[in-house]
Amino acid sequence: MQTNKIIMTVKKYLQKEHKIDINDVDPDALVILDKLRAHGYTAYLVGGSVRDLLLNYTPKDYDISTNALPEQIKRVFSNCFLVGKRFRLAHVRMGHKTFEVSTFRNGDNEDDALIQNDNEWGSEEQDVTRRDFTVNGLFYDNDSQTIIDYVGGVEDGRKNMLRCIGNPYIRFKQDPVRMIRLLKFKARFGLDPDEQMIEALFALRTETLKSSPIRILEELLRMLESGSSVPFLKNLQHHGFLETLLPNLAHFFETPLENEIYDLLTEVDRSILVENARAPKRPLLVACIVYPIYRKRMQEIYEASPRKAHLGKMQDEAFKITSHLFGPTLRITKKILAETVNILATQYRFTPLQKKKALVCKIPRTRDFDQALKFFKLRADLEPGLTDIYNEWVYYYEKFKKSAPPTKRATTTRRPRRHR
Repeated sequence: MQTNKIIMTVKKYLQKEHKIDINDVDPDALVILDKLRAHGYTAYLVGGSVRDLLLNYTPKDYDISTNALPEQIKRVFSNCFLVGKRFRLAHVRMGHKTFEVSTFRNGDNEDDALIQNDNEWGSEEQDVTRRDFTVNGLFYDNDSQTIIDYVGGVEDGRKNMLRCIGNPYIRFKQDPVRMIRLLKFKARFGLDPDEQMIEALFALRTETLKSSPIRILEELLRMLESGSSVPFLKNLQHHGFLETLLPNLAHFFETPLENEIYDLLTEVDRSILVENARAPKRPLLVACIVYPIYRKRMQEIYEASPRKAHLGKMQDEAFKITSHLFGPTLRITKKILAETVNILATQYRFTPLQKKKALVCKIPRTRDFDQALKFFKLRADLEPGLTDIYNEWVYYYEKFKKSAPPTKRATTTRRPRRHR
């Protein structure tokens, strides 16, 4: 077993060596870096954005690390607010974008206790040692266009290797979500974890139940949006995490319904990666997982008693099934749950259980109808026989939108302002 001690040897890579073009970096992130330095602080791009640029991917977001304390960051930026108790950091708003700005941290790398509070400030060298993987432990100095590497992350990235910073048995116990992130990077970038990390995965997977369900759910939803949802779910399945985190859902991945779920998600991944489309909204992505199971259940109800398969029953079943599949460990938010239920139940407006002689396209005045129609498009792409039905609904929906009166904001009478 490797020692717990982390060997630090700083190496700096110039632009001609790392090949990152500064024009590929978000200009608003550069503004934040420059402003922090202008106030006398050290500031770098850190983590996922540096990794993505190094591996020739487009970063989804840009995180910044600095020696300025959260309160000092807030004084530098008027458009800043502080968040988090366990992990205190600053969010800086630039237009419609929000950038995370964290303070360099320190931590005990030899204690395997679950990290409950991570607000001990430190130096940039100490900050690197508390990060998860070497490819995520890189700093980018935009002023000199240099990558600062304390842990060999640049070489690991070039070799497609995924290595833990420190002992994985300790680091995974400190923060079990790191195991989910390992499977995420393996799916998204094709990085190969070393043998010790794989052994630690199988040994410690139940430790994830100690983590915040909100954090785990966020990692799952982000991967559904990434264009790599299929390899990620297969990684979860292969390493036993699906059964650990979502036991009610894992059962259906051992039935023929597994292929139907993967077919829907494959179509979503293809649209994101090949067509460069924006990721669908989260309720639609959740519906991709739930729909094959829901469809089978509604067919069973209809065959047993056709009268019971009415719209109210469809909504009730969609609610019960979705809640059951994501429980008891993870519980999706009420908003996502409500929108997912509407998407699922609306599918039976498009393809009723009881075959009708003529198609009647009656557009409901519901907020989520466009999402339901987008989900039906996924189904039509997989079942060409539904294409004509889809086109007809689109025609009537466009007609409906043009004829629908514009919604007016409710006007309220303002009270006169009180003067002191």
